[in-house]
Amino acid sequence: MKIIPDTAITDLLCQEQLPEPCGLVIFGASGDLTRRKLLPAVFHLHRRGLLPERFFLLGFARSAKTDAAFREEFVRALPAGEAAAARAFAGRLFYQAGTYDDQAACRALADRLAALDQAAGTDGNLLFYLATPPELVAPIVGNLAPAGLLREVAGGGGWRRVVFEKPFGHDRASARAVDGELRRHLAEGQIYRIDHYLGKETVQNLFMLRFANLIFEPLWNNRYIDQVQITAAETVGIEHRAGYFERTGLVRDMFQNHLLQLLALTAMEPPTSFAAEAVLAAKNQVLESVRPFAGREEIGRRCVRGQYVAGGGHPGYREEEGVAPGSATETYAAAQFFIDNWRWGGVPFYLRSGKRLPVRRTEIAVVFKPVPFSIFAPLQPTDLARNVLVLNVQPDEGIELTIQAKRPGPKLCMSRLTLDVKYREVFQASPPEAYERLLHDAMLGDRTLFIPATFIDHAWRLLDPVLECWAEPCCQAESPLHPYPAGGWGPAAAEALLRRDGRGWRND
Repeated sequence: MKIIPDTAITDLLCQEQLPEPCGLVIFGASGDLTRRKLLPAVFHLHRRGLLPERFFLLGFARSAKTDAAFREEFVRALPAGEAAAARAFAGRLFYQAGTYDDQAACRALADRLAALDQAAGTDGNLLFYLATPPELVAPIVGNLAPAGLLREVAGGGGWRRVVFEKPFGHDRASARAVDGELRRHLAEGQIYRIDHYLGKETVQNLFMLRFANLIFEPLWNNRYIDQVQITAAETVGIEHRAGYFERTGLVRDMFQNHLLQLLALTAMEPPTSFAAEAVLAAKNQVLESVRPFAGREEIGRRCVRGQYVAGGGHPGYREEEGVAPGSATETYAAAQFFIDNWRWGGVPFYLRSGKRLPVRRTEIAVVFKPVPFSIFAPLQPTDLARNVLVLNVQPDEGIELTIQAKRPGPKLCMSRLTLDVKYREVFQASPPEAYERLLHDAMLGDRTLFIPATFIDHAWRLLDPVLECWAEPCCQAESPLHPYPAGGWGPAAAEALLRRDGRGWRND
């Protein structure tokens, strides 16, 4: 489908702010996340003119290396065609070695940052990115504080912000404990909990789709919508991450953050404005209204867990390197959620995610109810394909709308037609990487696409009972760990979850 954007309007509204002068400090600078995502994101922000002129980046990690070596690694990590521009930018990159639990190293870091701030003229503004394992977050923050690196001075002297990655605790109690440690040294407004899904263009487009188009909002309720399916499917297995995944499992890895975020964005009430406080409050209200799972029988009825076994030339999960032979860690989960409010009462939200599935796809599918009456005898309302609005989050970001239309030929010749808008084709450009959006927002102090502590607490409130049940031997009868072949769409029990309601997953 060819769509030509109205460039006059687009140019009028397509505006970006330039952050204040600042320094970016990346802990875990020798890690994979920094090399693959963070450094390229910073460089591409520079290429797009979205970094302040007065800016520096300091990498901090245990590995001993010089500024020159760090800069060369940065250049080599980028495509060859960008090498010249990368070398010109690399002069703003610096490196400091040290251990994360050493206060002396933090004091040395403070001295280095003071010198870099003076040389670059960044006015004391510092953004700390903790690209480290979650167990290091509280110790790092605890060492930064005594060194004076987190102190914001009223009336000037520089802002200080800290970004860190999921998982946000292992359960509700641990999440609250970590948050308590952080809040000893940081105000909530200084804490930026990052979920890269929220930086994706299609996820952000939910705001525009719902609240800038009159045609959707009147239909966005239980009178017209039959169900919502949110899928995050991966073709890969655990990719040598057995140590992490064995501790975490699929629900902690995907549901607690990514999928519940997508649910909240889909179901939220119109916020009073596009300001962070209003948007975050509207998302919190959704999770407050999600019906909790009442006991192990209901968990068994509304939740399914699975683990992949050998298939399609791939080993089973228990044959993966580093996985215990009798592991009960789930690599697949599906669940039925209900939101108990006037807008969504009675509408099921089906969430699923899994490893070793047939395709890599993350999407939100809003399935509308059938027409109330068919004038096209002998066709009945149930014979007509449903209208479905799909937001493709990855890998092909875009929007699909399925409608009924007449095919050329006989007078009564009806067919399903899907209007498919792919961002890359329509706008003749690839969407920016999610980390570009989120790093830029963190520098601006815009928390709209970050996660507040209250949301995390609500998420664990919903999921803790499920995880606790699955860990108990007495729950095995109601909630068995279902095997499914690698390359399949998950266990048969997940299909039965929807079939019981007269529905089915979107597996095509």
